[in-house]
Amino acid sequence: MYTIAIEQHFDAAHFLRGYQGKCEALHGHRYKVVARVAASKLDDVGMAYDFSLLKQYLGEILSRFDHTCLNDVPPFDEINPSSENIAATVYKELKPKLAGGPVTIDSVEVWETPQSWVTYRPD
Repeated sequence: MYTIAIEQHFDAAHFLRGYQGKCEALHGHRYKVVARVAASKLDDVGMAYDFSLLKQYLGEILSRFDHTCLNDVPPFDEINPSSENIAATVYKELKPKLAGGPVTIDSVEVWETPQSWVTYRPD
């Protein structure tokens, strides 16, 4: 089994509704997002998956979050833009872009700081 991973970043502000602490106030992060996909075999060129295609797909998803207040961007206008919800949202939006292809999505990590991150992998 092969695991292919890419990393991209976006900058955004957010606040957590109902949170009791300083994160209830508007603040910003430079989010790091790591998407991992899995392949069981290599293609004729000797690659499991094209990095540039995976970068393109992830970039399309993250571009709508970049330089925004996440609380104003669906689905975060209805659910809290926590790292957990961001990771699950990116996963759900990336999955159909890979459907029918040679890879399956394994997980999405969202790093809020260099020391704090979440990994989303569905059951």
